[in-house]
Amino acid sequence: MGEQQHVKFPQEVIDEYAALGVDLPALFSAGHLGTRMGVQILEASAEKVVGTMPVEGNTQPYGLLHGGASAVLAETLGSVGSMLHGGSSKIAVGVDLNCTHHRGARSGLVTGVATPLHRGRSTATYEIVISDEEGRRVCSARLTCLLRDVNPGDAAKAGAPG
Repeated sequence: MGEQQHVKFPQEVIDEYAALGVDLPALFSAGHLGTRMGVQILEASAEKVVGTMPVEGNTQPYGLLHGGASAVLAETLGSVGSMLHGGSSKIAVGVDLNCTHHRGARSGLVTGVATPLHRGRSTATYEIVISDEEGRRVCSARLTCLLRDVNPGDAAKAGAPG
């Protein structure tokens, strides 16, 4: 659960990171929290990021998908889009997340789709729509990330257990 073996990156993005000696598809993951929650990234580009997460294991006491779980999925997808927009010279750091929960989900998978609202030099904002298996909107979210320059040692921090 949480392995990112099937992520579809645009070839130019793979080439950009390969030129730096980074095997992006092998390196990429939803992070430790995303792995524990079963987040799977299915498609990733600066224009659109798609991922899924199981409802099971991510519920609150009433058996509904936990709002915090929706927030994790939304921030993961929006951060991936922001990272890809910023390119290999930038790090995307979430600075604002807003989630509106529209309906509950009790089982199956939810799917999130992140699309850009703003892609600038220093910030990127993505809208993330999370839907249930019937295509009904479960959550609408908006994430803004700060795009900061990569500093020496950032790669080591990214690979460190956390």
